[in-house]
Amino acid sequence: MIKNTFLHIPGIGPKTEQRLWNSGIHSWDDFTADRMVHLPQSRIDAINTVLEESRHHIKSGNLSYFSDRLAANQHWRFFPEFRGSTAYLDIETTGLEPWGCEITTIALYNGKSIFYYVNGQNLGDFVTEINKYSVIVTYNGKSFDVPFIEDYFGITLDHAHIDLRYILASLGYRGGLKSCEIQLGMDRGNLAEVDGYFAVLLWYDYTKKRNQKTLETLLAYNIQDTVNLETLMVMAYNMKVNDTPFHQSQFPEPVLPQIPFNVDMETVNRIKREHWF
Repeated sequence: MIKNTFLHIPGIGPKTEQRLWNSGIHSWDDFTADRMVHLPQSRIDAINTVLEESRHHIKSGNLSYFSDRLAANQHWRFFPEFRGSTAYLDIETTGLEPWGCEITTIALYNGKSIFYYVNGQNLGDFVTEINKYSVIVTYNGKSFDVPFIEDYFGITLDHAHIDLRYILASLGYRGGLKSCEIQLGMDRGNLAEVDGYFAVLLWYDYTKKRNQKTLETLLAYNIQDTVNLETLMVMAYNMKVNDTPFHQSQFPEPVLPQIPFNVDMETVNRIKREHWF
């Protein structure tokens, strides 16, 4: 879809892009001299210059060139070409600010395999793994997950970043991740009772009592957040592309992987009693 995109070109908005598509210019390669384009020659020349730059950046894998030039609610356009190099990402923390707070767990899913990282065990391994991917997909990660990770590890994540919060909002789905899941008909089962605040309680309970079932419940929640991102990504992409000439490129809904941990309801209920839920 990125090679069907013209919105990253200065001066081209949704209406002009739609006019190009309607005139049969569906991709960069279609923008040629023999096509009827009702634009001044100087404008055509300027567009061709940007398209040559675009081809260069695609070839070199520099997706930041496009993410810097497209609005966040248009980043779904990276998905088809780079799905095989996409990491779905979610973190759990002890608080909302990097200062004085810690990352407790990180879950990463690449569409095939699940990876998880735990503070005090293998958290640092995340830095090596994330560098294997070109694109990351989060929900509200531009405001929270990515800045937190960068501050915590002292690194820069220069991946192309698809934040589903902006894309889903542009489709009319607003609220937190779980609210959007409910609006789109997704069911978390036992994990419906666990939220971000409860995840903090799970971590403190684990560090105090070293109960493995508590950690596994936290990881089950963190991983569920992460694998659900792929389903939301596919849903959002299909809805977006349905309004374009490229609706035939829709994807089937992915099959969720088996999460390697289960929620221990005895632990959940005990923590609820202890904290007056």
